[in-house]
Amino acid sequence: MPTRRWPLQALIFIFPVLLAASLAFAGDEDAQVLNGHEGSVHAVTFSPDSRLVASGSSDTTVRLWEVSSGKELRELDGHQMMVGAVSFSPDGRVLATGSWDNTIRLWDVSSGQEIKRLLGHGKSVNSVAFSPDGRLLASGSADNTIRLWDVSTGKEIARLEGHTRQVRSVVFSPDGKLLASGSFDNSVRIWDVSSKLQMMKMTNHGWRIFSVSFSSDGKLLASSSDQVTVIHMINTEEVGLLTKDAGIFHGHENLISSVAFSPDGKRLASGSVDETVRVWDRSTGLEVKLFEGHGGWVHSIAFSPDGHFIASASENGTVHLWRMSSP
Repeated sequence: MPTRRWPLQALIFIFPVLLAASLAFAGDEDAQVLNGHEGSVHAVTFSPDSRLVASGSSDTTVRLWEVSSGKELRELDGHQMMVGAVSFSPDGRVLATGSWDNTIRLWDVSSGQEIKRLLGHGKSVNSVAFSPDGRLLASGSADNTIRLWDVSTGKEIARLEGHTRQVRSVVFSPDGKLLASGSFDNSVRIWDVSSKLQMMKMTNHGWRIFSVSFSSDGKLLASSSDQVTVIHMINTEEVGLLTKDAGIFHGHENLISSVAFSPDGKRLASGSVDETVRVWDRSTGLEVKLFEGHGGWVHSIAFSPDGHFIASASENGTVHLWRMSSP
Protein backbone atom coordinates (compact mmCIF):
# COMPACT_ATOMS: atom_id res chain seq x y z
CA MET A 1 0.00 0.00 0.00
CA PRO A 2 1.56 3.36 -0.99
CA THR A 3 2.60 5.76 1.77
CA ARG A 4 0.23 8.70 2.09
CA ARG A 5 1.88 12.06 1.59
CA TRP A 6 0.28 15.12 3.19
CA PRO A 7 0.18 18.27 1.08
CA LEU A 8 2.34 21.10 2.39
CA GLN A 9 -0.75 23.27 2.92
CA ALA A 10 -2.29 20.61 5.18
CA LEU A 11 0.88 20.32 7.25
CA ILE A 12 1.02 24.09 7.67
CA PHE A 13 -2.54 23.99 9.02
CA ILE A 14 -2.24 20.88 11.20
CA PHE A 15 1.08 21.64 12.92
CA PRO A 16 -0.07 24.74 14.86
CA VAL A 17 -3.15 22.85 16.02
CA LEU A 18 -1.09 19.93 17.30
CA LEU A 19 1.42 22.30 18.91
CA ALA A 20 -1.33 24.24 20.71
CA ALA A 21 -2.88 21.02 21.98
CA SER A 22 0.46 19.72 23.23
CA LEU A 23 1.15 22.98 25.06
CA ALA A 24 -2.32 23.16 26.57
CA PHE A 25 -1.96 19.73 28.12
CA ALA A 26 1.80 19.74 28.68
CA GLY A 27 3.07 17.77 31.63
CA ASP A 28 -0.03 15.67 32.34
CA GLU A 29 -2.73 14.19 30.17
CA ASP A 30 -5.33 15.36 32.68
CA ALA A 31 -4.09 18.97 32.88
CA GLN A 32 -4.89 22.00 30.81
CA VAL A 33 -2.39 24.80 31.40
CA LEU A 34 -3.54 28.42 31.29
CA ASN A 35 -0.68 30.79 30.49
CA GLY A 36 -0.87 34.57 30.44
CA HIS A 37 -0.01 36.00 33.85
CA GLU A 38 3.36 37.70 34.12
CA GLY A 39 3.82 36.85 37.78
CA SER A 40 2.97 34.19 40.33
CA VAL A 41 -0.72 33.29 40.59
CA HIS A 42 -2.10 33.43 44.12
CA ALA A 43 -5.86 32.93 43.80
CA VAL A 44 -8.24 30.95 41.63
CA THR A 45 -11.97 30.23 41.57
CA PHE A 46 -14.73 28.97 39.27
CA SER A 47 -17.92 30.73 38.26
CA PRO A 48 -21.12 29.12 39.59
CA ASP A 49 -21.91 27.62 36.17
CA SER A 50 -18.37 26.14 35.92
CA ARG A 51 -17.78 27.89 32.58
CA LEU A 52 -15.25 30.48 33.78
CA VAL A 53 -12.15 30.55 35.92
CA ALA A 54 -10.88 33.73 37.56
CA SER A 55 -7.28 34.11 38.70
CA GLY A 56 -5.39 36.78 40.64
CA SER A 57 -1.68 37.37 40.35
CA SER A 58 1.36 39.25 41.62
CA ASP A 59 1.32 41.01 38.24
CA THR A 60 -1.61 43.01 39.79
CA THR A 61 -4.13 41.70 37.24
CA VAL A 62 -7.18 39.49 37.39
CA ARG A 63 -7.85 37.26 34.40
CA LEU A 64 -10.97 35.46 33.26
CA TRP A 65 -10.58 32.19 31.37
CA GLU A 66 -12.99 29.98 29.45
CA VAL A 67 -12.86 26.46 30.87
CA SER A 68 -13.88 24.64 27.68
CA SER A 69 -11.15 26.19 25.51
CA GLY A 70 -8.58 27.45 28.01
CA LYS A 71 -8.68 30.85 26.32
CA GLU A 72 -8.15 34.07 28.23
CA LEU A 73 -11.33 36.08 27.82
CA ARG A 74 -10.57 39.25 29.73
CA GLU A 75 -7.94 41.01 31.81
CA LEU A 76 -9.16 43.15 34.70
CA ASP A 77 -6.78 45.98 35.58
CA GLY A 78 -7.04 48.34 38.52
CA HIS A 79 -5.29 46.90 41.55
CA GLN A 80 -1.94 48.47 42.37
CA MET A 81 -0.39 45.42 44.06
CA MET A 82 -0.71 41.63 44.10
CA VAL A 83 -4.20 40.17 43.85
CA GLY A 84 -4.47 37.39 46.41
CA ALA A 85 -8.22 36.71 46.57
CA VAL A 86 -11.02 36.14 44.05
CA SER A 87 -14.66 35.11 44.49
CA PHE A 88 -17.70 35.01 42.18
CA SER A 89 -21.13 36.10 43.43
CA PRO A 90 -23.70 33.26 43.58
CA ASP A 91 -25.35 34.48 40.37
CA GLY A 92 -21.99 34.75 38.60
CA ARG A 93 -22.50 38.37 37.59
CA VAL A 94 -20.00 39.96 39.98
CA LEU A 95 -16.41 39.09 40.80
CA ALA A 96 -14.86 40.26 44.07
CA THR A 97 -11.09 40.63 44.30
CA GLY A 98 -8.81 41.39 47.24
CA SER A 99 -5.32 42.82 46.97
CA TRP A 100 -2.17 43.78 48.81
CA ASP A 101 -3.14 47.37 47.96
CA ASN A 102 -5.60 47.00 50.92
CA THR A 103 -8.67 47.27 48.67
CA ILE A 104 -11.51 45.04 47.58
CA ARG A 105 -12.95 45.62 44.14
CA LEU A 106 -16.20 44.42 42.64
CA TRP A 107 -16.23 43.84 38.89
CA ASP A 108 -19.01 43.33 36.37
CA VAL A 109 -18.13 39.96 34.85
CA SER A 110 -19.81 40.58 31.49
CA SER A 111 -18.14 43.93 30.82
CA GLY A 112 -14.99 43.72 32.93
CA GLN A 113 -15.73 47.12 34.45
CA GLU A 114 -15.05 47.93 38.09
CA ILE A 115 -18.38 48.70 39.75
CA LYS A 116 -17.40 49.25 43.41
CA ARG A 117 -14.29 49.72 45.52
CA LEU A 118 -14.49 48.69 49.18
CA LEU A 119 -12.14 50.57 51.48
CA GLY A 120 -11.44 49.98 55.15
CA HIS A 121 -8.76 47.36 55.66
CA GLY A 122 -5.45 48.72 56.89
CA LYS A 123 -3.32 45.98 55.32
CA SER A 124 -3.50 43.45 52.52
CA VAL A 125 -6.75 41.61 51.80
CA ASN A 126 -6.01 37.87 51.78
CA SER A 127 -9.45 36.34 51.28
CA VAL A 128 -12.93 37.28 50.08
CA ALA A 129 -16.15 35.25 50.09
CA PHE A 130 -19.76 35.95 49.14
CA SER A 131 -22.60 34.78 51.36
CA PRO A 132 -24.85 32.15 49.72
CA ASP A 133 -27.59 34.75 49.09
CA GLY A 134 -25.07 37.19 47.59
CA ARG A 135 -26.00 40.03 49.92
CA LEU A 136 -22.85 39.99 52.05
CA LEU A 137 -19.16 39.82 51.29
CA ALA A 138 -16.68 38.70 53.95
CA SER A 139 -13.01 39.64 53.80
CA GLY A 140 -9.98 38.56 55.82
CA SER A 141 -6.92 40.76 56.10
CA ALA A 142 -3.37 41.08 57.34
CA ASP A 143 -4.74 43.77 59.68
CA ASN A 144 -6.04 40.81 61.78
CA THR A 145 -9.71 41.63 61.15
CA ILE A 146 -12.63 40.16 59.26
CA ARG A 147 -15.05 42.61 57.71
CA LEU A 148 -18.58 42.13 56.46
CA TRP A 149 -19.76 44.32 53.60
CA ASP A 150 -23.16 45.11 52.13
CA VAL A 151 -22.69 44.18 48.47
CA SER A 152 -25.44 46.48 47.19
CA THR A 153 -23.99 49.60 48.83
CA GLY A 154 -20.33 48.68 49.25
CA LYS A 155 -20.51 49.77 52.90
CA GLU A 156 -18.84 47.98 55.80
CA ILE A 157 -21.53 46.69 58.17
CA ALA A 158 -19.48 44.76 60.73
CA ARG A 159 -15.95 44.17 61.91
CA LEU A 160 -15.14 40.81 63.51
CA GLU A 161 -12.17 41.04 65.85
CA GLY A 162 -10.39 38.35 67.84
CA HIS A 163 -7.59 37.01 65.68
CA THR A 164 -4.19 38.23 66.82
CA ARG A 165 -2.38 37.73 63.51
CA GLN A 166 -3.37 38.05 59.88
CA VAL A 167 -6.52 36.32 58.66
CA ARG A 168 -5.65 34.12 55.69
CA SER A 169 -9.00 32.54 54.77
CA VAL A 170 -12.73 33.13 55.25
CA VAL A 171 -15.71 31.06 54.09
CA PHE A 172 -19.46 31.05 54.71
CA SER A 173 -21.32 27.89 55.63
CA PRO A 174 -23.74 26.76 52.88
CA ASP A 175 -26.77 28.06 54.81
CA GLY A 176 -25.05 31.41 55.41
CA LYS A 177 -25.48 31.25 59.18
CA LEU A 178 -21.82 30.71 60.05
CA LEU A 179 -18.52 32.16 58.92
CA ALA A 180 -15.25 30.26 59.38
CA SER A 181 -11.85 31.94 59.45
CA GLY A 182 -8.28 30.71 59.54
CA SER A 183 -5.36 32.79 60.76
CA PHE A 184 -1.62 32.88 61.28
CA ASP A 185 -2.41 33.01 65.02
CA ASN A 186 -2.77 29.19 64.68
CA SER A 187 -6.52 29.25 65.18
CA VAL A 188 -9.69 28.45 63.25
CA ARG A 189 -12.68 30.43 64.46
CA ILE A 190 -16.40 30.10 63.83
CA TRP A 191 -18.58 33.22 63.87
CA ASP A 192 -22.35 33.60 64.01
CA VAL A 193 -23.23 35.83 61.06
CA SER A 194 -26.46 37.13 62.59
CA SER A 195 -25.03 38.20 65.96
CA LYS A 196 -21.48 38.81 64.68
CA LEU A 197 -20.19 36.91 67.73
CA GLN A 198 -17.39 34.35 67.87
CA MET A 199 -18.90 30.93 68.65
CA MET A 200 -15.81 28.75 68.70
CA LYS A 201 -12.03 28.83 68.59
CA MET A 202 -9.98 25.78 67.56
CA THR A 203 -6.21 25.47 67.93
CA ASN A 204 -5.79 21.80 66.99
CA HIS A 205 -3.16 22.47 64.34
CA GLY A 206 -0.59 24.28 66.46
CA TRP A 207 0.60 25.97 63.26
CA ARG A 208 -0.40 28.85 61.04
CA ILE A 209 -3.71 28.27 59.24
CA PHE A 210 -3.69 28.90 55.50
CA SER A 211 -7.12 27.77 54.31
CA VAL A 212 -10.60 26.72 55.47
CA SER A 213 -13.43 25.07 53.50
CA PHE A 214 -16.97 23.94 54.36
CA SER A 215 -18.49 20.81 52.87
CA SER A 216 -21.67 21.31 50.84
CA ASP A 217 -23.89 20.12 53.71
CA GLY A 218 -22.12 22.38 56.21
CA LYS A 219 -21.31 19.54 58.61
CA LEU A 220 -17.60 19.39 57.88
CA LEU A 221 -14.95 22.07 57.98
CA ALA A 222 -11.50 21.42 56.52
CA SER A 223 -8.52 23.49 57.57
CA SER A 224 -4.93 23.33 56.38
CA SER A 225 -1.58 24.08 57.89
CA ASP A 226 2.00 22.82 57.81
CA GLN A 227 2.03 19.27 56.43
CA VAL A 228 -1.31 18.20 57.94
CA THR A 229 -4.88 18.62 56.77
CA VAL A 230 -7.40 18.22 59.56
CA ILE A 231 -11.14 17.94 58.94
CA HIS A 232 -13.22 19.19 61.84
CA MET A 233 -16.77 17.92 62.34
CA ILE A 234 -19.16 20.82 62.95
CA ASN A 235 -22.60 20.45 64.50
CA THR A 236 -24.40 23.34 62.82
CA GLU A 237 -27.65 22.63 64.67
CA GLU A 238 -25.90 23.71 67.87
CA VAL A 239 -24.30 26.83 66.41
CA GLY A 240 -21.03 25.25 65.37
CA LEU A 241 -20.06 23.26 68.44
CA LEU A 242 -17.05 21.07 67.72
CA THR A 243 -17.92 17.39 68.10
CA LYS A 244 -14.76 15.64 66.91
CA ASP A 245 -11.92 15.57 64.40
CA ALA A 246 -13.29 13.70 61.42
CA GLY A 247 -9.93 13.00 59.84
CA ILE A 248 -6.25 13.82 59.58
CA PHE A 249 -4.67 13.34 56.16
CA HIS A 250 -0.90 12.92 55.85
CA GLY A 251 0.94 12.85 52.55
CA HIS A 252 2.15 16.28 51.51
CA GLU A 253 5.82 16.99 52.01
CA ASN A 254 5.42 20.65 52.88
CA LEU A 255 2.84 23.11 54.18
CA ILE A 256 -0.65 22.95 52.67
CA SER A 257 -1.68 26.32 51.28
CA SER A 258 -5.24 25.56 50.16
CA VAL A 259 -8.05 23.03 50.67
CA ALA A 260 -11.42 22.59 48.95
CA PHE A 261 -14.27 20.09 49.21
CA SER A 262 -15.80 18.55 46.12
CA PRO A 263 -19.42 19.61 45.49
CA ASP A 264 -20.74 16.25 46.74
CA GLY A 265 -18.53 16.36 49.84
CA LYS A 266 -16.97 12.97 49.13
CA ARG A 267 -13.54 14.29 48.17
CA LEU A 268 -11.16 16.83 49.61
CA ALA A 269 -8.49 18.46 47.46
CA SER A 270 -5.34 20.11 48.79
CA GLY A 271 -2.57 22.17 47.23
CA SER A 272 0.88 22.49 48.72
CA VAL A 273 4.29 24.11 48.68
CA ASP A 274 5.51 20.64 47.62
CA GLU A 275 4.17 21.61 44.14
CA THR A 276 1.43 18.96 44.11
CA VAL A 277 -2.35 18.82 44.23
CA ARG A 278 -3.77 15.80 46.04
CA VAL A 279 -7.30 14.48 46.24
CA TRP A 280 -8.47 12.49 49.24
CA ASP A 281 -11.41 10.22 49.94
CA ARG A 282 -13.09 12.01 52.83
CA SER A 283 -14.54 8.87 54.43
CA THR A 284 -11.37 6.72 54.33
CA GLY A 285 -8.66 9.37 54.39
CA LEU A 286 -6.93 7.68 51.45
CA GLU A 287 -5.25 9.64 48.68
CA VAL A 288 -7.11 8.87 45.44
CA LYS A 289 -5.40 11.26 42.99
CA LEU A 290 -2.03 12.97 42.76
CA PHE A 291 -1.55 15.81 40.28
CA GLU A 292 2.00 16.95 39.51
CA GLY A 293 3.43 19.36 36.99
CA HIS A 294 3.28 22.89 38.37
CA GLY A 295 6.98 23.33 39.01
CA GLY A 296 6.19 25.81 41.76
CA TRP A 297 4.34 26.35 45.02
CA VAL A 298 0.59 25.72 44.63
CA HIS A 299 -1.01 28.78 46.23
CA SER A 300 -4.72 28.16 45.65
CA ILE A 301 -7.11 25.44 44.48
CA ALA A 302 -10.83 25.25 43.70
CA PHE A 303 -13.32 22.57 42.65
CA SER A 304 -15.62 23.41 39.77
CA PRO A 305 -19.27 23.43 40.92
CA ASP A 306 -20.06 20.62 38.46
CA GLY A 307 -17.26 18.51 39.99
CA HIS A 308 -15.47 17.89 36.68
CA PHE A 309 -12.33 19.97 37.33
CA ILE A 310 -9.93 21.24 39.94
CA ALA A 311 -8.19 24.53 39.24
CA SER A 312 -4.85 25.27 40.85
CA ALA A 313 -2.75 28.44 40.87
CA SER A 314 1.01 28.36 41.14
CA GLU A 315 4.12 30.35 41.89
CA ASN A 316 5.33 29.60 38.34
CA GLY A 317 2.67 31.90 36.86
CA THR A 318 0.28 29.25 35.55
CA VAL A 319 -3.21 28.02 36.29
CA HIS A 320 -3.80 24.30 35.82
CA LEU A 321 -7.17 22.70 35.15
CA TRP A 322 -7.08 19.09 36.32
CA ARG A 323 -9.75 16.80 34.93
CA MET A 324 -11.58 14.87 37.65
CA SER A 325 -14.20 13.28 35.39
CA SER A 326 -15.59 13.54 31.88
CA PRO A 327 -17.88 16.55 31.37
